Amino acid sequence: QVQLVESGGGLVQAGGSLRLSCAASGRTINLWATGWFRQAPGKEREFVAAITWTSSITDYADSVKGRFTISRDNAKNTMYLQMNSLKPEDTALYYCAADPSFQRLRTIKAPYWGQGTQVTVSS
Repeated sequence: QVQLVESGGGLVQAGGSLRLSCAASGRTINLWATGWFRQAPGKEREFVAAITWTSSITDYADSVKGRFTISRDNAKNTMYLQMNSLKPEDTALYYCAADPSFQRLRTIKAPYWGQGTQVTVSS
């Protein structure tokens, strides 16, 4: 089993920045891909970003390219999402997920999920 716990969410003004963290415990995820997703009220959960376990490949949704950066520290079993130039439309509950398959992460079918951390961007 893998437990994922997100942190770092909060309220920020448009144009501001936040850094989300996702700490994994239990079974190691050092060979797994990890990713970030978000869900706004009344909308479906959507893919935000993903990273392979070696950090050699990253993938981003078009809506966040150039503003968000995903990274991970395998020694700490932790993944991060640096969010800059935040917009009100980035407001959502942000989840992290872990999957043995990097390709499958975009399909939102990862076997392990965190509980989410709220990000609210005011205009």
